[in-house]
Amino acid sequence: MGKGRLTRREFLRAAGTTGGGAALFGAAAGAGMPLDWKTRIGAADGQAESMAADYTLHIGASAIEIAPKHIVSTVTYNGQFPGPLLRFKAGREVTVEIHNDMDAPEQLHWHGQFVSTDVDGAAEEGTPYIPAHGMRQSIQHTVVGPARTDGDREVFLVLKEFEGSFSKGGDMPQDFLSPATKAKELEAAGESAMKASLAKGMPHGYEIGYQYVTINGRMLGHGEPVRVKADERVLFHVVNGSATEIRSLALPGHVFRVVALDGNAAPRPADVPVLWLGPGERISAIVKMKQPGVWILGDLADDDRQHGMGIVVEYARQKGKPVWTSLKPFRWSYARFGATNGAAREPDETINMTFTKRNAAEQGFNQWAINEEVFSREAMAATYHLREGRRYRLRMRNASDDVHPIHLHRHSFELTKLAGQATAGVMKDVVMIGGYQETEVDFTADNPGLTLFHCHQQLHMDFGFMTLFDYL
Repeated sequence: MGKGRLTRREFLRAAGTTGGGAALFGAAAGAGMPLDWKTRIGAADGQAESMAADYTLHIGASAIEIAPKHIVSTVTYNGQFPGPLLRFKAGREVTVEIHNDMDAPEQLHWHGQFVSTDVDGAAEEGTPYIPAHGMRQSIQHTVVGPARTDGDREVFLVLKEFEGSFSKGGDMPQDFLSPATKAKELEAAGESAMKASLAKGMPHGYEIGYQYVTINGRMLGHGEPVRVKADERVLFHVVNGSATEIRSLALPGHVFRVVALDGNAAPRPADVPVLWLGPGERISAIVKMKQPGVWILGDLADDDRQHGMGIVVEYARQKGKPVWTSLKPFRWSYARFGATNGAAREPDETINMTFTKRNAAEQGFNQWAINEEVFSREAMAATYHLREGRRYRLRMRNASDDVHPIHLHRHSFELTKLAGQATAGVMKDVVMIGGYQETEVDFTADNPGLTLFHCHQQLHMDFGFMTLFDYL
């Protein structure tokens, strides 16, 4: 993204009108890679001789058919949506060559990877753009052990919307997160801000909705089903490629055994009836296929399923109309997957952050601030200064009624407290924080350079909800 605020047209392009979610994950880099290892990437930009590439990606614009006779234009990798799956072997150096076939500069963000700033794909960190019709190379080194082999086979699912439009109000329900304890002083601060905006005649800012929702680029009923066998154990890797939407995913009559979150193995795999994912989150979960039939794997919300948010799961030798049955309410908690043997160790330093909303404060859009500071794309200045090797705790307090999927670039963090509930061991790079709730996460400053911290809800990010860390 360039400097300055996005226009409505520019935002709609990023949010799904032309498919910004494809570029968000870089060929599904975050969830498409095996679970138990990471990569470290260094740029080969400007080298006199290019290395032989193990993988080549072409960023371009293509027409995809999301349903019969319904075609949308979107950003693609190698002419397809989702992009190709990249698989690496532990301990082997890999070179990825990235060609930009577009007429404008582009970025490719390796979501959830331990990378350097020159290839992270964040302009705020100083990552150079891949010029129009230009090329860059990334050299990747695998540094942790081999991939997991859980499940009889893998299925990769990318959730993405198309054809967005703006409206005012219409926030989603907040009661899916657990625990639901609200901090009274945060709620009071949020109510005070709302009253102030009402007094100025600005009760609500713009929100975005979508006409079509897809899994793997196809609306429910219009793509190939997931074909399974009775007693087969299927390992689903799910990526929420949305720019703005929190998504649920359920398969009636079945349970998900969550084994990894954002590519990190869960300390305590657990069974849940529903998966919840904020923008940018990834979940790996095993489903044992023990209910023969033809089912809908889809969003809990009837409206979202009717707009395409689902995929058919078909058992061998089973035919008929796909079945959906309503599920009982279920609260999502990351602590369910945490370690049971004690709390996280104490940090070297705690950084306090409070998130606030200014309703409709900027041309009808909500404006967002961290400790009352709205991020300036003109200044691009780091607010927080780290020392390499130290362990930091981010104590985040959400003084708004919105759920915020918080993302830290180039690092993973450990969840240590969720709305007053202590936990340990869950490693992520995106975490949802409920309205008027507090969350604490710890991370080690082990990847020097400018580091972007932001809400992964695109409207929030583009209207102030960002900051930068640097290393002293």
